[in-house]
Amino acid sequence: MANITYIEASGQSTTVDLMEGWSLMQGATANGIDGILGECGGSCACATCHCYIQEDRLAELPAASEGELGMLENVASERRPNSRLACQIKASAALDGLIVYLPATQE
Repeated sequence: MANITYIEASGQSTTVDLMEGWSLMQGATANGIDGILGECGGSCACATCHCYIQEDRLAELPAASEGELGMLENVASERRPNSRLACQIKASAALDGLIVYLPATQE
C-alpha cells in the first residue's frame, strides 16, 4: 500500500491509499481526482495522464521507458524535468508519501 497525494492545478490536495501494483493513473481515476484523463486506459498511448513528480523523490522511480519518453513529447502542458506519465508508475511501499502534481490541462 502506498499513500499518494495528488495536487490539482487549482491547489486542491487529495491523499489516497493505492494498492501495490496500481498505477498512479488508476489511483487518480478511481478516486475521482480531476486532472488525469487516461484516455488510452493506461497503455502509454495518449499522454493524457501527464503529471509532475515531487522533485526530491524523482530518483526513486524507475527510469522512463523509450515509449514513455516519446509520449512525453506530446503533452498538452509544459514538459518539465520531473514530467512523467502516471500510467507508467506503479504504486509500492517505497513510494509511500509521494506527491504528484497535476497540470492545468491534458488536452
